[in-house]
Amino acid sequence: MSAPDPKTDELAGTEQPFVQHLMELRDRLLYGIAGLGVCMALLAIWPGPSGLIDFIAQPIRAHMPEDAKLIAVGVFSPFFVPLKVLAMGALLLSLPWWMYQVWAFVAPGLYSHEKRFAVPLIVVGSLLAYVGIGFVQFFVLDKMFGFIQGFTPASVAATPDIASYVEAILSLYLAFGLAFQVPIVVVLLVRLNMVTVQKLKDFRGYFIVVAFIIAAIVTPPDVISQLALAIPMCLLYELGIWGSRWFAKPVKAEADAAGNEAS
Repeated sequence: MSAPDPKTDELAGTEQPFVQHLMELRDRLLYGIAGLGVCMALLAIWPGPSGLIDFIAQPIRAHMPEDAKLIAVGVFSPFFVPLKVLAMGALLLSLPWWMYQVWAFVAPGLYSHEKRFAVPLIVVGSLLAYVGIGFVQFFVLDKMFGFIQGFTPASVAATPDIASYVEAILSLYLAFGLAFQVPIVVVLLVRLNMVTVQKLKDFRGYFIVVAFIIAAIVTPPDVISQLALAIPMCLLYELGIWGSRWFAKPVKAEADAAGNEAS
C-alpha cells in the first residue's frame, strides 16, 4: 500500500516516545484484564461454573447412558476444571472488548483509510471466531462423540474424565476459532499486496491439501472431526477470495490517488 505524500501526511508530527507506547500497551492490557475479570464475575453468578460445565458436556452426555456421569480422576480436578471453564468462558465473552483494546492501541498509528478497513475486519474476525466455536459445540462434538461411542463395546462403560474432556474440547474451540479466520488472512494478504487474487486461485488445489493436513494434526483421530474442519476451511478460503476482489478495488484506487498526488 502506497504511503500518502509527506506534505499531506495526516500522521506527521504525531510520533510518540517508545516509553509512552509501552505505557499505552500496559494500560490496554490492564483494561483487557479488568474486562476479563468482570466477565468472570458475571459468569460465576450466572450460569455459574456448574452451569457452564453442564452446557459444554451436553454433546457427550447425549451419547452416554442416562444415569452416567463424567468422572473427576484428579484430586484437584473438581476445583481446577470449573475454574478453567469459567476463565475460558469469560475470555470468549470478553473477546470483543479485547479486540477493541487492540484497536485502540494501534488506531493512532493508522491512516483514515486504514481505520475504515480495520474496524470491519475486527468485527468480522470476532464473529467468525464465535461461529467456529458454535460450530464445534452444536455440530462437531455431537457427530464426533456419536461416531466414537458407536465403537464402544457393550461390556465397557464409557465414563470419560472431566479434565481430559475439557482439555480436548477447548483445543477444538481454539482450532476451529483460528481456522475460521482464513477469510481474514486471505483478505489481508491481498490488501497488503503480498499476493494477488489470481495467485490465490492458482493456490486453491494446494490449500485443499494443506487444510486436510492441518485437520488431521489438530483434530482427534476420527473422520468426522477432520472433515468438519477441513471442508469449512476450504469453503472459507473461497469466501476469502471473493472478499479479496471487493477489497482489491479500494487498494488500487488508493494507489492511483497516491500516485497522482506525488506527480
